[in-house]
Amino acid sequence: MKFMPTALTDVILVEPDVFADSRGFFLEMYHEQKYAAHGIRGPFLQDNLSWSVRGTLRGLHYQWPRAQGKLVATLEGAVFDVAVDVRVGSPSFGKWVGVELSGENKRQLFIPPGFAHGFCVLSETAVVLYKCTDFYSPSDERGIIWNDPSLGIQWPVTHPLLSEKDRSYKGVADMAGELPAYAR
Repeated sequence: MKFMPTALTDVILVEPDVFADSRGFFLEMYHEQKYAAHGIRGPFLQDNLSWSVRGTLRGLHYQWPRAQGKLVATLEGAVFDVAVDVRVGSPSFGKWVGVELSGENKRQLFIPPGFAHGFCVLSETAVVLYKCTDFYSPSDERGIIWNDPSLGIQWPVTHPLLSEKDRSYKGVADMAGELPAYAR
């Protein structure tokens, strides 16, 4: 199992060991001790599963003040998965990292609390599983508009399928008082 740092401190790309033969494959999706030894700490309290069609963009979502960390994997299909540092005062505030997660590459992305998360579906359909370090809290749900020019995310789609909620989010510059503070 490989735990690879990304351009954003604390955002970790995981490449599990896959044991394949003529019957199929086996891999560990999560092992508390191995993940904790590499900076991915739970506890993980809630699992979410989404199914989406090509061109769907979900995000950019975060919770605050009841923040969630997320361990994201694509079980079927492929997505472009993005993490954005939205912690005010962070050295990497407003920076993002994007990786392809797919049923084929079996990679996972850990997105710590204080980061916004989103993904865009690259395949005909995609099934995405994410483990969360806290429960969903509607009153703490926040979001940033997917195409905020101050972030400059290079999404692989120009006209995504969006929910009404995702379409109505504001840019980072308009989020005063709704962003977490950096604490190190």
